Amino acid sequence: MRWISIGALALLLLGPASGWALDAETQAAKDEGLRLYNAHLRSQAPPYLEPAAEAGDAEAMYYLGEIHRLRHMGMTREALAWYQRAAEQGDPYAMLRLDEGGACRLGDVCPEGGDDWRQAALEVTLPKAEEGDPGAMGVLFDVYNTLGQPEETVGWLERASEAGHVESQYRMGHLIHDGYGDYPDETQRREEAEAWYRRAAEGGYPPAMNRLSALLSQKGEYEEAWEWIVRASDAGHMNGRLTVGWCLFDPETEERCQTDQDGVKAWAILHAVVEETDNRTAKELLEDYQDQLTTEQRQEAETLAEEWLAKGPPVSRFPPKFGY
Repeated sequence: MRWISIGALALLLLGPASGWALDAETQAAKDEGLRLYNAHLRSQAPPYLEPAAEAGDAEAMYYLGEIHRLRHMGMTREALAWYQRAAEQGDPYAMLRLDEGGACRLGDVCPEGGDDWRQAALEVTLPKAEEGDPGAMGVLFDVYNTLGQPEETVGWLERASEAGHVESQYRMGHLIHDGYGDYPDETQRREEAEAWYRRAAEGGYPPAMNRLSALLSQKGEYEEAWEWIVRASDAGHMNGRLTVGWCLFDPETEERCQTDQDGVKAWAILHAVVEETDNRTAKELLEDYQDQLTTEQRQEAETLAEEWLAKGPPVSRFPPKFGY
């Protein structure tokens, strides 16, 4: 049986995030791999992530495990191997994946002194959370959820949210929106959920900007809804980009399109999305509205798109690290 020392893992987790410093070329390759992964171009990401993983980067190892698992809709030998290597570097999400995949029961890959990878993830994460690390508090939401301890799950999510962890604030909004907590009526429930989305949006979390825009639009607050969808687009959120591009082509698309028509800017936004991600919706919008622009205007827009692509940020769907 293969044992992995939890004490050593705790020391790794208390050190730098990945445990290793990458050289500039390897870091650039890893960044490109993560860009592809976050844009749902996962099949293209492994060659960019593998150099960082081979250099000891736990995050790259974990995402390689995710790619192999998602590609085959379940645990594979390749996924298991990458999760194991990431777990050896102290990645708690890799440990949770090892638990899901039955690594100890079926593959004899177990944490030292036990057979519960969920408990191992708790042991390497809890000390940092108790020291006040908001990111570790956010991880505990997933750890305690897998352990089936709802009070601890929500308690740590609340602590992470209050500590300013924007992804946890976003999750808190979802949790309340979906029924958590006692509220006198649905209006107050929606208001509380919206308040958490707003805190996450103001903290710079693009999915929260996108969600807040949708909620404001439902309430008829179209001007602020437009402001937030533009901010989501500027931050690289895929839906934000597509929505803004569509609105600029046709402001009558929906009521939150509080803008004048600007075909050149619309073409530039959507052309950049296609160049980055080959997104089908962006392609269809360009085809639908191509008659709005002359050849010269399209050339102007494509030049503008290339300038934007050089500056970033990259388009992303912002998938959760520990998703399906």
